[in-house]
Amino acid sequence: MGREVRMVPPDWKHPLLAVPTYRDGSPRYQPMFDRSYSQAKAEWDEGKAKWDRGEFPSYAGEDSCKMTYEEWAGGPPDPAYYMPDFPEGSRTHYQMYEDTSEGTPISPVMETPEALAHWLADNGASSFGSDTATYEQWLRVCGGGYAPSIVINSTGVHSGVAGLTE
Repeated sequence: MGREVRMVPPDWKHPLLAVPTYRDGSPRYQPMFDRSYSQAKAEWDEGKAKWDRGEFPSYAGEDSCKMTYEEWAGGPPDPAYYMPDFPEGSRTHYQMYEDTSEGTPISPVMETPEALAHWLADNGASSFGSDTATYEQWLRVCGGGYAPSIVINSTGVHSGVAGLTE
């Protein structure tokens, strides 16, 4: 859980929930995992096929094997919670996401990691809770793709964005 960069098409608009704004007017985004529905569905289908053949994971207990796959793993994935299958080569731009939930954007779509880092620093974007980070700290994440929520080191407790550079 923390902050992650997702590659998206330049015209990507992350979907909003049915009630699209909070009381303060900020957008309410549909949380989405950073993989496509087709990937999630293929993995679920493969797991179900193995289960139906009696090929259970080694960590499934004896009682688990008496369940249906749906009872054990949950139903098939819901497409609303997964990123779209973007056309090949279209994911050329950068967007910062929080992934404490499945993932919602905390920035607009940007053309470069540098532009994204500037936007995040200039706008006081949350690196964790009410913490923010400097351009240099954000750039490290924008170039590397991910920071955990918090880092604890010899200088104290920091957001993952800031703590990776401490």
